[in-house]
Amino acid sequence: MNHLPAEARPHARTCLGWPPAGPVRGGRTAAVREDVAAVARTVADYEPVVMLASPRDAADARRACGGAVEVVEVPVDDLWLRDSGPVFVTGEDGTVSGIDFGFNGWGGKREHSRDGLVARRLLKWAGVPRVEAPLVAEGGSLETDGDGTLLVTESSLVDENRNPGRSRDDIERALTGLLGVRKVIWLPGVRGEDITDCHIDALARFAGPATVLLSRPPAGAAPGVWTRVYEESRAALESAADARGRTLEIIEIPEPAPAALGERGPDFLGSYVNYYVANGAVIVPRFGDRRADEEAAAILGSLHPGREVRTVGIPALAEDGGGIHRATQQQPAS
Repeated sequence: MNHLPAEARPHARTCLGWPPAGPVRGGRTAAVREDVAAVARTVADYEPVVMLASPRDAADARRACGGAVEVVEVPVDDLWLRDSGPVFVTGEDGTVSGIDFGFNGWGGKREHSRDGLVARRLLKWAGVPRVEAPLVAEGGSLETDGDGTLLVTESSLVDENRNPGRSRDDIERALTGLLGVRKVIWLPGVRGEDITDCHIDALARFAGPATVLLSRPPAGAAPGVWTRVYEESRAALESAADARGRTLEIIEIPEPAPAALGERGPDFLGSYVNYYVANGAVIVPRFGDRRADEEAAAILGSLHPGREVRTVGIPALAEDGGGIHRATQQQPAS
């Protein structure tokens, strides 16, 4: 049976995607590239890093990322490897395979003629066997404790644009078989408010056995869609148990205060929960609210003892609606 390991388990490499030139983000491309290169260089201090780049952009990626990052010429529509790339699992003998979840542009919201092939092409390059999933999902919609429990949002999986005609129970059966989990905890999420339909990796993450980090709206946030998502998620987590029957300890990480950040666009994602665990380090986003940035780094450092805490400023990446976790995908060590 396959096993979906926790992100904190040792990695063979981290994979990222280089923001392509073209109409995806126009004049903001250079700034987003700076953030992606900064993330790649930081992770490369701890483990091998591979950057997928369209052939015409590969030279730019090599110049920006430096010699510690290997650039592989694979065409991409966008940079979000967590979602377009494969989800890596291990077998009972420790061998690694990659699940291709049939990326379809987050339910047809974006062009994906290249990104729909990224998982297949990356696995071929890496020499890792490919498993074709019987449902559509993205890596950012799946969060595990590595001990049999999967955390997901219903809004991003039970979706007619991804899995038409399929019930939650049907999707749960498919996920347990593919990923070797015994318990799926469903949070409601919300559809249509962001491109991912509320991926779990910007909302709630496992930080250890029976320990869940929950992104909390900043103090004084007006009631709205995202405060409701937070409240519904907290209620669901408080009543849930993991695969071993343990109740969950919920640790909240406050999001940065808008007043400390200045003007931000409608897609801005200020979630510290979208951090990344590399070999020997925790890579934490920095948004510009000094108090919130420092608090998040302290919380994440305390929950990952023995790992260095590295903060990376990602103003353009966050403005683009993503974060460090969404930009990365780990291949576990065999």
